[in-house]
Amino acid sequence: MTLADILDIGAGAVTTLGLSLSGIALGLPLGFVLALARWNKVPILDGAIALYVSMLRATPIITLALFIFFVLPTWGLELGPVPAAIITLGLNTSAFNCEIWRSGLDNFARDQLEAAKVYGMSRRQTFRRIIFPQLWRSSLSPIVSEATLLLKATPAVAVIGVVEITRAATRIGAQTYQPLPPFLTATLIYTALIAGVVWVQRTIERAVERKYGSAWR
Repeated sequence: MTLADILDIGAGAVTTLGLSLSGIALGLPLGFVLALARWNKVPILDGAIALYVSMLRATPIITLALFIFFVLPTWGLELGPVPAAIITLGLNTSAFNCEIWRSGLDNFARDQLEAAKVYGMSRRQTFRRIIFPQLWRSSLSPIVSEATLLLKATPAVAVIGVVEITRAATRIGAQTYQPLPPFLTATLIYTALIAGVVWVQRTIERAVERKYGSAWR
């Protein structure tokens, strides 16, 4: 491969990382809000969110990307490839993050909630001081696992014209008739990105363990 080819794949890597981070930034808090609504049994919303989560988890990312990019403009909402890709990834991961957060909330020890009530703490205080600090720590590993899955799923949005790592490698391989070098480079970049995500997770876990001890798990 030439230097230009390597730079093209590098640009694709930047796009992949940017799309993944943007999708996580959208999907993680959205999933959290949806999980809270389900956990609190908000009327009507509970069933609507359950349907939303089921549909998004069952819909392939490539199908969702095509729907957002090609169908929404017929309803008056036209998006460019990158915004459409971010929304696609964000909506997809929000459904999975909703279930991660909801699982943590459903498994939370009820005796702690009762103790907080006895001490006269409001629902907001109980959530801020007792529930959430434990919730995010117990949910960290599955959230990071979902983030790595989202990172590996970004090639699906290439169908709407986004040039990420895999699309860049495919284009270079087609031009040079030597697919192995670009795809090997792409594989190494994906490995490095995922290793970076795992390193961040372990760094956070070690920091929390030093502060709270091994009992935080």
